[in-house]
Amino acid sequence: MIVTLTMNPAIDKTARVEALCPHALNRLGRVEQDVGGKGINVSKMLAALDQDSIACGFAAGQAGRTVVETLHSWPQGHITPDFVCIPGETRTNLKLVEADGALTELNEPGPAATAEQVETLTGRLLAHAGPETLFVLAGSIGPGVPPDIYGTLTGRLRAAGAKVMADADGPLFARAVQAAPDVVKPNCFELCQYFGVETTDDPALLVPMGRALTRRGVGLVCISMGAGGACFVAGETAWFAPALPVTPRSTVGAGDAMLAGVACGMDRHLPLEDCLRLGMAASAAACTTPGTRPPERAAVMELLNQVKLTNYR
Repeated sequence: MIVTLTMNPAIDKTARVEALCPHALNRLGRVEQDVGGKGINVSKMLAALDQDSIACGFAAGQAGRTVVETLHSWPQGHITPDFVCIPGETRTNLKLVEADGALTELNEPGPAATAEQVETLTGRLLAHAGPETLFVLAGSIGPGVPPDIYGTLTGRLRAAGAKVMADADGPLFARAVQAAPDVVKPNCFELCQYFGVETTDDPALLVPMGRALTRRGVGLVCISMGAGGACFVAGETAWFAPALPVTPRSTVGAGDAMLAGVACGMDRHLPLEDCLRLGMAASAAACTTPGTRPPERAAVMELLNQVKLTNYR
């Protein structure tokens, strides 16, 4: 069983603009609206892969009800929402995609949660925890949520026998790493930020950082590199996978799709390399759809045969 956590979900609006002009009037083209947040994006991709998941998090106001109702009636099924309702209003995020593919994101902070509400949500998660459960803790947190929440949850969920995947940045990522989750998925910027070095997409520099994390107890490090592909590190073993040749419509949610593919493979007890291939195929397929809309399963399966995964030393 896979459980995703989105502590700060959103209504995502993705709009097209020819070229963004700061301090001037910008007329938007086509606008796509999706329910989102990193954990929710993972659940949507899992559904496209015919994989069940329970989607947890906070929901507030009318936008929060829209998130829950949308997931409950997801066209493909496979998603069971289990959200804690809090006061306020779930955020709306605007993502501007220019004609050349450049992305600008304008994200609201989201509603505040109290310590009592955080503990209520934690109880919901622990109720799902067990040796056959894989948790995906992903994305930002709203006001009032402590920055060590992913580290705390990782420790408590793993103590209950569950596996934990974490995808976050900044202090959230650093605190999660301290609790040694089974999987982390930083992009190259987030990984370099954690180690305090200049951002790079050079596998020769990223792989040693990934190995440093595994020596600190992390089981698998998935490093997304955008158009540069991805690196994966498990212990002293590392792989490199080049990006697949697709025509992108939106790269929003591509990293979430990668995490979903790896999680799906792990839940189905596939060999590790097959999990990584599924992650790469899901990520590439996600780039071919507008907004954070997941691709069709057939598109993922078609790309799966094109994934090249090679050992990296």
